[in-house]
Amino acid sequence: MRLDHISYACQSSELADVVQRIGVDLGNTFVDGGRHPSFGTRNFTLPLAHGVYIEVVSALDHPSAQNAPFGRAVAARAEAGGGWMSWVVATEDMGPAEKVIGRPAAPGRRIRPDGVDLHWRQLGVLDTMEHPQSPFFVQWDTPREHHPAFGGERTGIKVLGIEINCPTQDLGPMAAQLSPLTNLITWINDPEAGDFGVNAVTFETPHGHVRID
Repeated sequence: MRLDHISYACQSSELADVVQRIGVDLGNTFVDGGRHPSFGTRNFTLPLAHGVYIEVVSALDHPSAQNAPFGRAVAARAEAGGGWMSWVVATEDMGPAEKVIGRPAAPGRRIRPDGVDLHWRQLGVLDTMEHPQSPFFVQWDTPREHHPAFGGERTGIKVLGIEINCPTQDLGPMAAQLSPLTNLITWINDPEAGDFGVNAVTFETPHGHVRID
């Protein structure tokens, strides 16, 4: 398993401003990732080094945004003021996670503005809503050159650490499988720091370290 991406949720009316702000902070430019029809969301993405990307996502004014767990999670985080929503882990085989979590992964799809059709499966969004310190999981069913992180090495930006605000250092039922990634995590327990879950992410960029709350 490896870190795949980090999601930042905001209101649709704030999407352009958030994308510009984070892009300026990191010294690079997001691209329009398109809409997730079955989730009722849309996103912009920024590829980073090591196969990781940032997603800024908002819920659409569409029934599927309230019917799909991912749409509900995005809307709930945005309505709570917006910010980092979750970290997301990629796996080559979703079977073990499905067995541990106890339900099948849900299919995901979006068509980028350039016409590329992306497909994946994801699992654990419901658990992330209940335990926001835990990641959810994706298995991509798309060629490497179409992954949102493709070309990210050229940006010179990489994730150095993820600060998680939580009273317990509990990563849920998949904790054992996630142990190789725990070196990325700094745990804090501060009710005044904001909502529990991902509190901040620190990046290495060509112009120094950048922390984004």
